[in-house]
Amino acid sequence: MKTREALAVLFGTEGEAGPVEWVVAEGLTGYEAAVAEMEARVALIADGLAPERVWLVEHPPLYTAGTSAKDEDLIAPERFPVHRSGRGGQFTYHGPGQRVAYVMLDLKRRDPDLRRFVAALEAWLIGTLDAFNVRGERREDRVGVWVRRPEKRTGAEDKIAAIGIRVRRWVSFHGISLNVEPELAHFDGIVPCGVSDQGVTSLVDLGLPVTMPEVDSTLRAQFERIFGPTILA
Repeated sequence: MKTREALAVLFGTEGEAGPVEWVVAEGLTGYEAAVAEMEARVALIADGLAPERVWLVEHPPLYTAGTSAKDEDLIAPERFPVHRSGRGGQFTYHGPGQRVAYVMLDLKRRDPDLRRFVAALEAWLIGTLDAFNVRGERREDRVGVWVRRPEKRTGAEDKIAAIGIRVRRWVSFHGISLNVEPELAHFDGIVPCGVSDQGVTSLVDLGLPVTMPEVDSTLRAQFERIFGPTILA
């Protein structure tokens, strides 16, 4: 069986699909409004009425529960709003300083292989981190991107990026989140992604004073390397 790393090759389209719209939201975007917007766009893409889109947002502080979330992993249910989500995965935190990228791609035109799609998302994140001289790594038993932290203890790893997707009519939505400079203490209210024996980190926590526009530019360049061209919308 191929590893996810072996699966993460060019995830382009067959034929003339056109560039993917690249949209960066200003300010903070409410979670429920974001989900409604994604669902409307996914329907249009599935019907061939709109191009694919990557939508970059920041949310106000909140927790989301994926389809595999366990109630006991919500440690502080009163701390922030909790949204039950149709994406895969368990509990995660979103908030200011974290870049969330909602990825709406037509997998019928690319490759209707969810495992390969997740591998491509991981490769996108790993390439972005590499551009900042951070070694992000995938784990075959855990989705997401991890950074080794030997200075903490032997075998310590921190999660720097999460992945949670959903597919409807073979169009993807939800997507990835990358910790740029969120308040890491906000993750304490949950067991992030069900992993209790490792921590979380961010680019700034690792000593990299990067800005969100710098991260966005790198995300776009690395996305195009794997998924094909984009166009600002």
